[in-house]
Amino acid sequence: MTTHRTETSRLEGETPAQRLLALLEVIAGKDQFFTLQGMVDETGLPKPTLHRMLQQLESSGMLQREADGRHYSKGSRLRTLAENLLLNDTVYGARHSVLADLVEEVGESCNITALSGGEVLYLDRVETSAPLRFYLHPGSRVPVHCSASGKLFLAQMAPAQRRRLLDQVPLKGFTHNTLTDPAALEAEIETVKQQGYAFDDEEFLPGLLCIAVLAPNPEGPSNIGLAIQAPVMRMSRDKILGCLPALRNAADAIATISHEATTDAAKMASATP
Repeated sequence: MTTHRTETSRLEGETPAQRLLALLEVIAGKDQFFTLQGMVDETGLPKPTLHRMLQQLESSGMLQREADGRHYSKGSRLRTLAENLLLNDTVYGARHSVLADLVEEVGESCNITALSGGEVLYLDRVETSAPLRFYLHPGSRVPVHCSASGKLFLAQMAPAQRRRLLDQVPLKGFTHNTLTDPAALEAEIETVKQQGYAFDDEEFLPGLLCIAVLAPNPEGPSNIGLAIQAPVMRMSRDKILGCLPALRNAADAIATISHEATTDAAKMASATP
């Protein structure tokens, strides 16, 4: 009963637009498909009202209907909105400064990433000044199964959620090191969960080695990854592991920036009459 009241209160608003946004907020937090009846049970809204709201979101591209006609999932417009928010975050400048300091410290290119659907999205990147480097600009996408950050995002998912995602993402081989066997990938993910960091050992691009960690999130799963990338002719696994303390310090700094921004926004919202 407590959960029911909590969810219902989230959909309260003075206007239909506010209630529609509240519903969208509930949907954005889901990690699986949902049905009209499931949302009725969860929110307590009348079925005709909720059906009309879902139709509005579907017609605007925020939601999409699955092939069975009963289940809904997030639409392309909602995903684009989420990606634009990540790419144009108000804390971009502060995070970019942390990233630049990390590059200065380790001497190799570094990036900040987020999970978007079945891909890893580059939110920011600072290149090393060394002559040999790989160019991957902000907005670039890499497959989740063969990137260091992607393995970390997968590792914090529940097994059922991870299976649903990977069922829709072909485990394509990009190099001779790419993990294309589901069992091998699952074993790798288990290792990542235990050690708290992940490698991309020439799994996406030949000659590219990467190590990544997640920015800690005390509220739950993190959707911010931080990684160091370097050519194998300049960096070995043992050598890049030596950069792990600096990488984790930078991830902690980015987590602090995000937390402070969230706290400030909450204070401003509560102060608004």
